[in-house]
Amino acid sequence: MSDITRRHQDGREEQAGYSRAVRRGGHIAVSGTTATGDDGLALHPGDTYLQTCAALERALAAMRALGGRLEDVVRTRVYLAPDADWKGAARAHVELVGTVAPANTMVYVARLIGDGFLVEVELEAQAPSDRRSGEFDSLPHR
Repeated sequence: MSDITRRHQDGREEQAGYSRAVRRGGHIAVSGTTATGDDGLALHPGDTYLQTCAALERALAAMRALGGRLEDVVRTRVYLAPDADWKGAARAHVELVGTVAPANTMVYVARLIGDGFLVEVELEAQAPSDRRSGEFDSLPHR
């Protein structure tokens, strides 16, 4: 599997030419992920904690689609809009990935793309390269 790249897409990525998550060998990288509803709007307006929960759950689902498990998460990044509550984001992070205590960066940024978004998360995982992935979308390596 080490020379094969697997990609997971969940609907909106073609618009900007990226994948929600990519796996090469055992390394899984999940793109910046927000709490986005089916209508493209921010879920849980004004609530940093709930947006962080939703974004992390979506990122973890993308990782799992490529064969990753919670215990494989090694790094997270949390980007906060100026009005976000870092304590709410931290609480959600503890609840969803705190048991594995990944390396983490949490920073405030000038703005996130889209109205109402307070949080964007990224994650990286390192799964055993011989672990078989679950069902996922596969695109050829470019």
